[in-house]
Amino acid sequence: MTTDNFDHTLQAFRDRSPFRPFTVVLYSGRQFEVDHPGALVQRDGVAIYIGPGGIPVVFDHEGVEHFAGDLADRSASA
Repeated sequence: MTTDNFDHTLQAFRDRSPFRPFTVVLYSGRQFEVDHPGALVQRDGVAIYIGPGGIPVVFDHEGVEHFAGDLADRSASA
């Protein structure tokens, strides 16, 4: 995934109003749900999600297979 696609898609999911949780699926097969917009920081194709219990998850544009969730009533695979 390109840096720009990663940044724009992640920002679109984070900025939805009202916010709705979404899933990040990595090429490694790992996936996790982003459950709060304030728990996510991103810049230049890299993001950090602070999960429940304060556990950080670092991911980047090269490792993300797609984002899953409804974005304008459609799946947002990137």
